[in-house]
Amino acid sequence: MVKANHFLAKISKEDLSQYSVEVTPEVTSIKMNKAIMTQLVKLYRDTDLGMMLPVYDGRRSLYTAGVLPFITKEFTVTLVDGDELIGITREREFKVTIKFVAHASMLQLRELLSGKQVGAPQEVLKIIDIVLRELAAQRYMSVGRFFYSPNIKQPQTLGDGLQSWRGFYQSIRPTQMGLSLNIDMSTTAFIEPLPVIEFVTQILGKDVCSRPLSDADRIKVKKALRGVKVEVTHRGNMRRKYRISGLTSQPTRELIFPVDEEKNMKSVVEYFQEMYGFTIQHSHLPCLQVGNQRKVNYLPMEACKIVEGQRYSKKLNEKQITSLLKFSCQRPREREMDILQTIQQNTYNQDPYAKEFGITIDEKLASVEARVLPAPWLKYHDSGKEKACLPQVGQWNMMNKKVINGSSVNYWACINFSRSVQESTAHDFCHQLVQMCEVSGMEFNCEPVIPIYSARPDQVKKALKYVYNVAANKLGGKELELLIAILPDNNGSLYGDLKRVCETDLGLISQCCLTKHVFKISRQYLANVSLKINVKMGGRNTVLLDALSWRIPLVSDIPTIIFGADVTHPDNGEDCSPSIAAVVASQDWPEVTKYAGLVCAQPRRQELIHDLYKTWQDPQRGTVTGGMIRELLLSFKKATGQKPLRIIFYRDGVSDGQFYQVLLYELDAIRKACASLEPSYQPLVTFIVIQKRHHTRLFASNHNDKTSTDKSGNILPGTVVDTKICHPTEFDFYLCSHAGIQGTSRPAHYHVLWDENNFTADEIQSLTNNLCYTYARCTRSVSVVPPAYYAHLAAYRARFYMKPDVHENGSTRSTCTMNGPCVHPLPALKEKVKNVMFYC
Repeated sequence: MVKANHFLAKISKEDLSQYSVEVTPEVTSIKMNKAIMTQLVKLYRDTDLGMMLPVYDGRRSLYTAGVLPFITKEFTVTLVDGDELIGITREREFKVTIKFVAHASMLQLRELLSGKQVGAPQEVLKIIDIVLRELAAQRYMSVGRFFYSPNIKQPQTLGDGLQSWRGFYQSIRPTQMGLSLNIDMSTTAFIEPLPVIEFVTQILGKDVCSRPLSDADRIKVKKALRGVKVEVTHRGNMRRKYRISGLTSQPTRELIFPVDEEKNMKSVVEYFQEMYGFTIQHSHLPCLQVGNQRKVNYLPMEACKIVEGQRYSKKLNEKQITSLLKFSCQRPREREMDILQTIQQNTYNQDPYAKEFGITIDEKLASVEARVLPAPWLKYHDSGKEKACLPQVGQWNMMNKKVINGSSVNYWACINFSRSVQESTAHDFCHQLVQMCEVSGMEFNCEPVIPIYSARPDQVKKALKYVYNVAANKLGGKELELLIAILPDNNGSLYGDLKRVCETDLGLISQCCLTKHVFKISRQYLANVSLKINVKMGGRNTVLLDALSWRIPLVSDIPTIIFGADVTHPDNGEDCSPSIAAVVASQDWPEVTKYAGLVCAQPRRQELIHDLYKTWQDPQRGTVTGGMIRELLLSFKKATGQKPLRIIFYRDGVSDGQFYQVLLYELDAIRKACASLEPSYQPLVTFIVIQKRHHTRLFASNHNDKTSTDKSGNILPGTVVDTKICHPTEFDFYLCSHAGIQGTSRPAHYHVLWDENNFTADEIQSLTNNLCYTYARCTRSVSVVPPAYYAHLAAYRARFYMKPDVHENGSTRSTCTMNGPCVHPLPALKEKVKNVMFYC
């Protein structure tokens, strides 16, 4: 038995009602709309609303438990609005029309929860979700399905004007045990509510009160402050709020503006002194620009303070990420206690809205039956002392073992880009790495083609081409096979530049090592690097013993190819960067450990993989057929001599709402790719979606029972749950395939959306768990099935192949058209790179 952070929700059987809401004059702010509706309910609940307490989505829909005593009715609501600019209050009148739309039947939800094959009643689930969020939204800062507050736990400073807030996630979902409320803890970054000058001091890491900002400083500050809300502090209790649109290029003392229609000019310094009696002390600093393009207002930095409760949505730096992870990392026992405390603090069963709609929430974690799947035996080379290995609690090591297929490296070189690593240290590191590769079963020339070369980090391309050409001249026609690069810890874009030049320009396999690891050369680190090098050079580290003895159900019986696919999307702020799709496929049936990978760019934020199958017109050849699936099927046949008769497709990164859109499109692409090879060729397909970004956590029933947890206090690797908290009718399961390291383990959620191979639950769960022990980069089982993991790595790697231009504001730029960004194809990988697991 394990516990899950799901809480049983019981609901009334009565149908619900939906009403449309129209506010005149129109209001676009959800916050203002809710204020209007709150006032309306306060004024009319006891009379026109028939004592009912409705919930409102802040836009156009109102929901009630039962029906209101009218079909349509217009209400008048008056809000008192304080206008700080003129120092008086004023009344604003709104007309609100509420009109009956439809009944929301509970029948479909009851049928779904009883196990009948019906579509999820999204409208009813949405209403229940709104009801349970209503009170929380009044108490906390709402961000999507998350709620945050500085009062839940003391905020921690992250540096550069940011702090972390603790909060919780809340979602209602249908499960086999009934409706379930999923609650999980969360931490995210907020902008610290500092005086603007103090914020700027933190951003730049220096005192700004005594000297003007340089152009570079100004651009950095402008980028950090754009879009941030501030409140003025120079007018006593009148704290009017503004959103920053920019920063002036001149210092405050040089700024003048027209004060009337005759274009009479006044300086900002004079205006603030005369109008507010406020003396600007730091007139050497630029002013904040607030307002719109037509009417720009200037505000001195020293007269502004950042408004509390603004979530930071841009990319964090490494130091901030480390601090945030440290603050958010919770052991399972601690996380479980915080979740239970959140349930009690939210008092769902005293919530007037929940009572109105007949919803009660169980305050105990769901208790769920689980199984622990056994670890598979792994096969290593017969020349090692240990020919096979049975992992213990999700991990093992390379002591006394040799990789099952060792690659050979005859011609290699090393470039040291780190100024803190001396030549002797780099030489010692390379020597130890070569020894580890040989001990692991690789053939590795002990001497580089040329002596270790030191280069500046800002001259990557020049250094790479120099080493490549000098090595080529020395080898007399033979090619350099491997490049080892030692990078500084703070390597910025160096890693991306290096990968791009090596893999798209030179056709080199590269292995990067960071300075901190070079200084601290542990046996485990060297072993992991040697494993990566082996697979990058075409070798294999280990295979499942059952694969060699043809004992894997629905894999060993007929030629089977296993695909992994993922799409990575650009970070916030990268307005025109494309999304990157990657697909990998096994090439070594029956062992299924070696994967070829393909990547492509596609329109940003598009989850469907466009290049799975495609046709185009060629002037010479006519209609040409291609695409990633077709190419990988052909390479499988070339590698194994057989065409696959079964396809298992693991698809990562798809949200619940996109399941069937992705399935229909991508299954159709797989079908067309197969038929393009041979009209009658239709192998059986199993299509599985993997989700990691969910909020289900599993806890041991007894945290003191060491036999049911790993060293970190998490559930054991191989723990699988496929009842109670899973979908009422669909084929899904949660699998925690890895041992915890720190924090609380997150099980992967697998959804079998399509299965022509008729896997039993045992078979697909066992296969997935066993594959997790074949990940090439380490001697641990991993949290996600390796083909999906490899696809993610390949897509992440491909982002470095793009060469973004950078605007003054720091956002990336690519060619954009009226119809959206123009997607430039990624530079082609060299054949020598493409045919190995270069992304590992």
